[in-house]
Amino acid sequence: MKDGKFITLGIETSCDETAAAITADGRQLLSSVISSQINIHTEFGGVVPEIASRKHLENINITIEKAMKDADVNPEDIDLVGVTYGPGLVGALIIGVAAAKSIAYALDIPLVGVNHMQGHIAAAYLEYPELEPPFMALIVSGGHTNIVNVPSYNTCVKLGETRDDAAGEAFDKIARVIGLGYPGGPKIDKAAKEGNKEAVAFKRVYLEPGSFDFSFSGLKTQALNYLNTEKQAGRKINVCDVAASFQEAVVEVLADKAIAAAVKYNQRRIVMAGGVASNTRLRELMTVKAAENGIEVLRPSPVLCTDNAAMMAVSAYYAYMNGECSDFDLDADPSLGF
Repeated sequence: MKDGKFITLGIETSCDETAAAITADGRQLLSSVISSQINIHTEFGGVVPEIASRKHLENINITIEKAMKDADVNPEDIDLVGVTYGPGLVGALIIGVAAAKSIAYALDIPLVGVNHMQGHIAAAYLEYPELEPPFMALIVSGGHTNIVNVPSYNTCVKLGETRDDAAGEAFDKIARVIGLGYPGGPKIDKAAKEGNKEAVAFKRVYLEPGSFDFSFSGLKTQALNYLNTEKQAGRKINVCDVAASFQEAVVEVLADKAIAAAVKYNQRRIVMAGGVASNTRLRELMTVKAAENGIEVLRPSPVLCTDNAAMMAVSAYYAYMNGECSDFDLDADPSLGF
């Protein structure tokens, strides 16, 4: 405890960000430190798991110490440790889990393993202090695309998921092919602002009627075929037009399905979560389409959409207050689902 408030240390190492954060009473963010590896992995065109793990090992203690210093918190002030244990890269996850278990054991305090996807949803509680379940959530990232019904703080009901590529993964692949590089999501978003979203008639893939699942592999193949056809014909490719058209085909489906789910389950709020939730066109389209259906869209700041430890601390806090706690045999689960 510090000043009568319950202090949680959050740790996140599921991919290529080493992150630590401190929260008070589950809703007050005292510090958030993120050590990014983007510059390291850019030259490889994507995250190299072995390199990510080594960098986590180098950065984890430094990041945790800085988070505590920024929050003006001492080890004895910490009441709970929350850590991502899956899904993610197994080597990266192991570093965070080991650090969290060591701290919890040394301080004799509880430990809570957090599902990375539930953590993304919990980020909204920091941005919107008045937010309480129930609501609908759209989780969109490089590895995941899900529609989730959230009836309570500690319950998530998955309604839909990607059957192949995640939206962020599709952005990364097309960005690489058209020469924008890594990370693809932000680069597609930036280029699209200078392009015509109606320049290329990419197909919207909705799957069978009533399904909340997603599929982007066919759209990706269509884009690749278009690019190959244009090159073989000797026609110059307008990168910004391709980016805008491809992005529109992705975000339109994301928005339509999320809103359809909210309408079906009578939810009046949709929380956006995950790295791709910071895409400016997706945020704009979600807001406009939701308003037409009398639905409010909650859009956390980009820094809370991307991987961070603050969301893990919040999720761990509510789990612990619900009587949940992890044993010290907690292990990384790279394939963890909802």
